[in-house]
Amino acid sequence: MLSNHHTGKLIASGDVKGFFKDSLSEVVYGRNIEAKDDTLAYLVNLLVAFTRVDAGFHRNFDGATLKPLALLYAEAVEAASDEERRQALRQLGDLSLFVAGVFADCLNRKLVDVDYFIAMGGNAYSYLSDTMPDSVRGRTYSEIFEELSLKFSEFVDVLNEFTDKTKLTSNVDIMRLYELWLRTGSKHAARKLRRVGIHVMEGSISRLHH
Repeated sequence: MLSNHHTGKLIASGDVKGFFKDSLSEVVYGRNIEAKDDTLAYLVNLLVAFTRVDAGFHRNFDGATLKPLALLYAEAVEAASDEERRQALRQLGDLSLFVAGVFADCLNRKLVDVDYFIAMGGNAYSYLSDTMPDSVRGRTYSEIFEELSLKFSEFVDVLNEFTDKTKLTSNVDIMRLYELWLRTGSKHAARKLRRVGIHVMEGSISRLHH
């Protein structure tokens, strides 16, 4: 889910990913939250992944909507293998963290509040921490998921503050602006990106498209 295979072109210059990393680190350290470098990197990749079109969404006749957590939980319960179960629960945890962290204001107007997402996401990451394969990669992710589970509410607050600091409606707007600039070289998009600390340079678009 968080592979860079589909986002390589998007983050080729490093500007957006670097912006996310610097901004998140500033909030984390400002709040005196202890967080492993691997966990912070996971959060950065989470933002990059979810600001891609269709990430975490399913389509109906009205357009794109967020997958219900209950649907992801059902997929985990009905999974035919441990790997499929972990994949569904990882999606559940990631989606819960992203929605609770970035769209908390919207949740306050819904029947399902942020506490539901915190409980579902924290439990999903806790299960993943306990069931990752016993390998170097598995142990690394186990530690990441453990920290995300234990500090889920704190990381939700981190993403809340990060979203406020961007001065845009959401992180989705940043990535859409960046994609627009990549495709068209829009000077208007470039100016808005520079206002939130992403400095794009003239002439770099043609390089990204080769």
